[in-house]
Amino acid sequence: MAQLPPDASYLDSATPEFLADCALATKYSCQGPRYTSYPTAPQFREDFPRDEYYNWLRQSEDKKTAPLSLYIHLPFCHDICYYCGCNKVVTREKHAARDYLRRLGKEVARQAELVGGSRPVTQMHWGGGTPNYLDSAEITELMHMLASHFRLLDRGYREYSIEVDPRVTDSDTIALLKGLGFNRISLGIQDFDPLVQKAINRIQPYQQVAPLVESIRINDFRSLSFDLIYGLPHQDRHTIEDTLRKVIGLKPDRIACYNYAHMPGRFSSQRAIDRLTLPDPQEKLLLQYIISKRLQEAGYRHIGMDHYVLPDDELAVAQQEGRLQRNFQGYSLDMAEDLLGLGVSAISQLGDFYIQNDRDLASYYALIDGGKPAAHRGCKISREDKLRRYIIMNLICDLRLDITEFNRRFGIDFHARFHREIDMMHSMEADGLLQVGAEDIQVNERGRPFLRNICMLFDAYLGNPAAVTPLKFFSATI
Repeated sequence: MAQLPPDASYLDSATPEFLADCALATKYSCQGPRYTSYPTAPQFREDFPRDEYYNWLRQSEDKKTAPLSLYIHLPFCHDICYYCGCNKVVTREKHAARDYLRRLGKEVARQAELVGGSRPVTQMHWGGGTPNYLDSAEITELMHMLASHFRLLDRGYREYSIEVDPRVTDSDTIALLKGLGFNRISLGIQDFDPLVQKAINRIQPYQQVAPLVESIRINDFRSLSFDLIYGLPHQDRHTIEDTLRKVIGLKPDRIACYNYAHMPGRFSSQRAIDRLTLPDPQEKLLLQYIISKRLQEAGYRHIGMDHYVLPDDELAVAQQEGRLQRNFQGYSLDMAEDLLGLGVSAISQLGDFYIQNDRDLASYYALIDGGKPAAHRGCKISREDKLRRYIIMNLICDLRLDITEFNRRFGIDFHARFHREIDMMHSMEADGLLQVGAEDIQVNERGRPFLRNICMLFDAYLGNPAAVTPLKFFSATI
């Protein structure tokens, strides 16, 4: 992204720098994947090679001592947030959590037997939905359930994180989570402006969030993350400045700033949002400018797509050391090759397979109650997929592809094998987004907002008539 002037004149959308990047945003704006995997989830199929997958699990005894990452999906929410595109169930039914835990317990026992319950769980993440929709007793029960089937670590290096909703969290919950072994916590902030919060049906004033942050600090969590969204109804350059001042004052270790994707055709809750209240494309690009400028002025490092961290944060260090990875939870440390997803819609990455559980809660229950695997669709990763995944993940995590290392690792000539992709990159190089050399490809600062576009050049499934999902079903890249 072009360097912004040091004073407030960047708020004038007529500056040459802003107009130049507006032109780039117009040029590269399209729909595309967020690359939390490759192949991406729309390429998963119900007719994936199940027998081959289960045979691999039974024969991979040597893998059953390797580190493991766990993801647990808890889909319930008390109220609906209009912007949300997650797989969630909005309910106040008293027994919803109890019914879910009963099925989840059966899946946990089955998967521990298949995948290996003695493997050290170096990473664990609870997402949703709202994980702390569960009450204290249910949260404790679920942690004990996992500990009875998997080798959870209570000492040494581990990364155990949970997403919480500030509206239904208090200091007692924070203390419980720390006592159960969580050392990272993420708060869904989205925006602090009252009008924006009302428009998205998520009322959580700053005065409610600040005491929670203090409680998290007192309980000595290793890391605190905030999730923000730009492009929401009634957001503008002034409201985002105020939100950022409050966020920076609370000083979370990590900040994820997501681009709101208005897709009411896919997500019915978004139909409650008046599209006329959404910022126009030029204003939305300005919001992205302001976020990047203000956070970096405050000392945060922009490590990649949408993510900013303090300089001493482990993600910043991991990026410098080439240990940063991207998966279905976003950016994280590379601490385990295999990821096991548990719960409705959860995705696993095991060996050469991606596997996703049934996304429909009733169907998930029926499979579990019938003694069947919850796996609904998936894919086996081909050698071609591995080549392209390596390229995409290096670009999106390290902002660089070491061509010499690629050639050594895969035994092929990158320039000969991907000459068409390199030809297409020359336009991006001319626009200042990246540099293509004999030994590497380097993403420039100006290219960071266009990371998805850069990666899309190496996605063999885009533009392919046989692709399962056309581009129009992805979110906008800019």
